[in-house]
Amino acid sequence: MTAVNVITLGCSKNLVDSERVLRMLSDAGFDARHESEAQSDIVVINTCGFIGDAKEESINTILNYVQAKNQGLVREIYVMGCLSERYRDDLEKEIPELDGIYGKFDWISLVENLSRRHTSTLPIDRTVTTPSHHAYLKISEGCNRRCAFCAIPIITGHYKSRPIEEIEQEVKMLVTRGVKEFNIIAQDLSGYGLDIYQSQMLPTLVECLSDIPGVRWLRLHYAYPAQFPSDILRIMRERKNVCTYLDIALQHISDNMLSAMHRHISADETRALLAKMRKEVPGIHIRTTLMVGFPGETEEDFNELMNFVREQRFERMGAFSYCEEEGTYAADHYEDDVPPEIKQRRLDALMKLQEEISSELQNEKVGKILEVIIDREEEDYYIGRTQWDSPEVDPEVLVKKTRSLSIGEIYSVRITETLPFELFGEVVE
Repeated sequence: MTAVNVITLGCSKNLVDSERVLRMLSDAGFDARHESEAQSDIVVINTCGFIGDAKEESINTILNYVQAKNQGLVREIYVMGCLSERYRDDLEKEIPELDGIYGKFDWISLVENLSRRHTSTLPIDRTVTTPSHHAYLKISEGCNRRCAFCAIPIITGHYKSRPIEEIEQEVKMLVTRGVKEFNIIAQDLSGYGLDIYQSQMLPTLVECLSDIPGVRWLRLHYAYPAQFPSDILRIMRERKNVCTYLDIALQHISDNMLSAMHRHISADETRALLAKMRKEVPGIHIRTTLMVGFPGETEEDFNELMNFVREQRFERMGAFSYCEEEGTYAADHYEDDVPPEIKQRRLDALMKLQEEISSELQNEKVGKILEVIIDREEEDYYIGRTQWDSPEVDPEVLVKKTRSLSIGEIYSVRITETLPFELFGEVVE
């Protein structure tokens, strides 16, 4: 069998695409592998083109495999994904060693061209590359928001929701394969359904998925604050298998910055939304992403952002510095006028503040008994997560080895001590 190694760069949405490619390759008779260290005949690189660092990583990965091809270690190299969707002509010109370039949405053609036949794989089928008990569930593609700084709509195009029935079918299939935890992902969860149902259908979708036997946890990622579908809070409160966790990127709180960023929401509306979330879903853990150094950001704007973080005490927070992306409104209309050293100083200060807040919030969990799903076993501990911890980005729970535990099962764990981004505990007998 011809060995094909699929390399995934970027976000979990890219990973889902890679998993579909892997399944198609397997069904077409290839020895399909994901990020294997073993030598392969063919390499498929699923690229990311979101921000400068991601594009650089994608280019470097491609060049490393070109070098391997020149050394006779790889026969063919193909690229797909966001970088090649946006820069196909540049890649063809600058890296002629590539055997094929495919974009974000034409990877079915990649498989068909490699196998020289039409794919017969079901559109919902995929080879899950995460631990077998959890998977990412992509419910849409694209984005209509057009934030000033973001290149995603340029790459992915208009918002396209998947039908509820198709998503239900996929979840039922994955449950039969042992998946019990689903991380629901999209560029914009809030917009789900508007294109095909003319209504915000995220609450309806989550209700339907929570009714499927075997679904233990559903976790929501990447909601948009403007026109937020508030009925999802009722479902989160009422359904035990819908995690009281929400990933919602806020970016900033200064009205000056929110307006310049084209976020379609004000500071007062943002605070009101967060207050509503915490009132309707007691104990909710909110993850957000914030940006520093956007064009025109003053010290006053930044101090307002710092005070906002102190005030809100987010359970989870990430931050990044503004990076100009060609083709965006900000790149065409604003001067990138915040010096790099000031961006870095602001980013460091923001993350230092969040570490202090995280430490305090983690300490409040000592003595509590939490449900923990076990991801893996290491030498001294079992490693797991609570319902408030998304894979790879959130804290983990290190569970003392007092008895044998099964990977993928959920246990009651008493928290005994903490670090800012880790919990320690032991199973309650």
